[in-house]
Amino acid sequence: MKHYYRIGEISRLYGVGPDSLRYYEELGILKPHRGENNYRMYHIHDLWRLNVIRDLRELGFSMAQIQDYLQNRTLSSTEELLTRELSVIQERVNKLEELKANIEDRLQVLEEIQNQPLGVIEQKELKARRCYTIPSGYQIDEEMDMLIKQLINKNPDKLYIIGNNRIGSVIPLNKARNGAYHDYSQVFIIDKSGDETIPAGTYLTVSYNGSSDNNQIYIPAMFDYAKAHGLTPAGPVLELLLADIHQTEQETERRTELQILCR
Repeated sequence: MKHYYRIGEISRLYGVGPDSLRYYEELGILKPHRGENNYRMYHIHDLWRLNVIRDLRELGFSMAQIQDYLQNRTLSSTEELLTRELSVIQERVNKLEELKANIEDRLQVLEEIQNQPLGVIEQKELKARRCYTIPSGYQIDEEMDMLIKQLINKNPDKLYIIGNNRIGSVIPLNKARNGAYHDYSQVFIIDKSGDETIPAGTYLTVSYNGSSDNNQIYIPAMFDYAKAHGLTPAGPVLELLLADIHQTEQETERRTELQILCR
C-alpha cells in the first residue's frame, strides 16, 4: 500500500474538490508535501484529518470550529463540541416541527374552504381576534400585494401567504352603505401575536367564489338580512381572502368571505 497520494486521488476518494483541499491547506489544517514537479502529495498519516473534517462538516460545523478542534483535541473538547452541536440540531428540529405544524394548518385551511357553503348569509358568534394592520387604503389588487408584504414583514418567521385564510381588507361601513364596495381603508392579517384586536360579537358572514365584484351583490344582501332580522350593522365590512391569486390562477376557485359585526 502506498503512503502518498496526489490531490486528484484524495479528491476522488473523499469527494472533496481540489479547491477545498487547497483551502484546508491555507488554513493549516492539511500540510501536504511537495513531490516531483511540485505536486501536492498527501501522506497516509494525515488522512485521519480528512475523516474528521468530513464528519464535522456533515454535522454542520464551521471551518473555524474544525480548525480549532484539530489544534486542541482532547476527550473533553470532543465531548464539548458534540454536546454543543446536539443543541444546535435540537434547535433545527424545533424549527422543522414548527414548519410541519404550519404546513398542516395550511392544508386544513384549504380543506375547510372547499367544504364551506357558498352564497349563504349566516349569523356567527366570533371570538375576539388579534391582528396586525396596515392603515393604508387601496383600490386595485396590485396595490394590496405590496400591503400584504408589509403585513408579513411584521412577523416574518410566523406569518405566511400561501394557504392563509386570515388576510383581509376593511371597507368602512359608511362607504359600503353608499355603494363603494372597493374603497378599502386598511388591510389586516389575523394572528395571535398581533398588536390590535378585531372585537368579538355577532357577525353576519357570507362566502362566494369569483372576483370581488361580487361584493356589490352580497354586501347589500347582508344589509337587507340584518334589517329583516332586527340587527344593526355596527362595524366595517371585513373582506377575508380565503383563497386568492396566491393559491389558484382560476378565478372561479378564488374564495372570499365577508363579515359584518352587528348589534
